[in-house]
Amino acid sequence: MKREDKEALVADMADRLKKARGTFLVNYQGLDVEAMNLLRKELKKTQTELQVVKNRLLGLASENTETASLREFFVGPCAVAITYEDVIAPAKVLVDQEKKLERLELKAGQICGKVMDFGGIKRLAELPGRDVLLAQLLSAMQGVPTSLVRALNGVILNLIFALKAIESQKSEPGI
Repeated sequence: MKREDKEALVADMADRLKKARGTFLVNYQGLDVEAMNLLRKELKKTQTELQVVKNRLLGLASENTETASLREFFVGPCAVAITYEDVIAPAKVLVDQEKKLERLELKAGQICGKVMDFGGIKRLAELPGRDVLLAQLLSAMQGVPTSLVRALNGVILNLIFALKAIESQKSEPGI
């Protein structure tokens, strides 16, 4: 690779790493082209890019980004998976593919600058997807106003019943 090409690659990678919400490092050594293409295809479904980059170039590109926290893992053959949206879906794909592909090894990952080892990525993959979490959050948020309306409605109904009782007492003869 020419120096100009390397500089362009580092600049492009640095730009993508600055936009990333999370990155995962995998050891792809021993995987054939078909397995790598399958992995890329599965990750692409989750809006995640997988790129093989030399460690030195990845180190230069990761300067001043949250991915710099993974520098100690830039050893040996590395491919970097970059996600811009959901961080749970690519973790699920990587964990599933690691089970299927014997040669694939998850090294580490980072989300918002927090480094995760394989165990952390595995726990992340066990979480429900982004859509499910958003639905649960909206359900919880909808429950609060609904409960408030019910409580206020109960106060108003009790007031109406009390007024009706007072009215019925006053309308009775002899009181």
